[in-house]
Amino acid sequence: MVFSSIIFIFMFLPLVLILYRILPEKLRNGLLLAASLVFYAWGEPVYVLLMIFSIVFNYIMGLRLESGNRKKIILIICIAVNIGMLCFFKYTDFAIDNINRIFGAGIRTMELALPIGISFYTFQVLSYIIDVYRGTVKVQRNIVDFGMYITFFPQLIAGPIVRYQDIERQLKNRGLNADMASDGIVRFVTGLAKKVLIANQCGLLWDEIYSYGGHIPAVMAWTGAAAFTLQIYYDFSGYSDMAIGLGKIFGFTFPENFRYPYESRSITEFWRRWHITLGTWFREYLYIPLGGNRKGAGRQIVNLLVVWFLTGLWHGAGWNFIIWGLYYFAIITAEKMFLGVLIEKLPKGAAHLYALFFIVIGWVIFACDDITVLGAYLKSMAGMNGAASGMSMYYLQTYGVLLALGAFGSLHFVKSTASKLTEAGRAFQAAKYIYVFVILAVAVAFIIGDSYNPFLYFRF
Repeated sequence: MVFSSIIFIFMFLPLVLILYRILPEKLRNGLLLAASLVFYAWGEPVYVLLMIFSIVFNYIMGLRLESGNRKKIILIICIAVNIGMLCFFKYTDFAIDNINRIFGAGIRTMELALPIGISFYTFQVLSYIIDVYRGTVKVQRNIVDFGMYITFFPQLIAGPIVRYQDIERQLKNRGLNADMASDGIVRFVTGLAKKVLIANQCGLLWDEIYSYGGHIPAVMAWTGAAAFTLQIYYDFSGYSDMAIGLGKIFGFTFPENFRYPYESRSITEFWRRWHITLGTWFREYLYIPLGGNRKGAGRQIVNLLVVWFLTGLWHGAGWNFIIWGLYYFAIITAEKMFLGVLIEKLPKGAAHLYALFFIVIGWVIFACDDITVLGAYLKSMAGMNGAASGMSMYYLQTYGVLLALGAFGSLHFVKSTASKLTEAGRAFQAAKYIYVFVILAVAVAFIIGDSYNPFLYFRF
């Protein structure tokens, strides 16, 4: 992993950028497609064939949809094939395990490796197919441009989920300028630092506390929960920043995926700020087509149940993810039906604490892949194993500064202050480039010196 990261930053990416700048504009999408397939084959040599099949199949289906003959049947076939591939690789072993437990069967699991990023690129290609069917976008006749949209390496494995309509025009016409590239570099390095310097360090703390099996004092349990809450934010938002930054360097503008979610004052608001592109996808392609809130409260609750069950399942093949999705279904339904009115009457600080409390509990459910450990951990957070111990205070003292910096860095105040300073004069502009150099050097040093470099969203 360390070797691959260094090769990507200092060899693969510079080579692609140099070729991209010197090639004629009409050849650039071909370069990006080839580079993206090489990038994917680097990590998934076998599943690159699945990626190529997805490109060719959905390209042909898009052309068939344009013809106007049996459009609904073609759409159903296309959705079934794409969702079928996702379900086969992601949920087959999960289904077999549960059949074995329930019925005492001895079916052998297939031990399927999950193709990296399959949940992301499946949703991207479905957005294209559905929008072509609806007539909201034109069919893409150039298979190179279409393939590049599906495989574009900056956001291929971790999002954001880029709908075809978001970059339809950019596939043919996009500007390349120094300011955009400069902003992209800063964004990429910032994302790298968030991942390596904060997310990984918080992850070490969470893994160590989780290894106790959940039977720990309350202070230690809340410290671990806070660590994972920060880890998943800096991990995923860091990769989103890197993807958006690289997109800018190549002339693309990708949609934002996070908008300071931990500043939210309700769970509904949190999900408008967290993983925005996933929420947008489910709203546009599932919730609204099901009827949304237009067919009465009862139907709305059913629609919310379907969306949140699938949101949980999308994140992983495990009961903790399903419970996590249903947990948010219950809270958001309550907010829409009656709780939201009460929350609006609360002082801002109290509303923020309300949201943060349920967000942290939610991340504990998400992180505990062993349901037995999950139950024990939640009991520990409630104080049923005592308040504190010498070890829990050790963790708090050792990692307290990191957790405080992580919490502070998740606020909009930090970015807005930095933006104002860089606009204040040339001295601060120069400081920005010094920041990029220093942060990149420190991040690379951490990558080289630290073997712990997990990525939570690879499994999705």
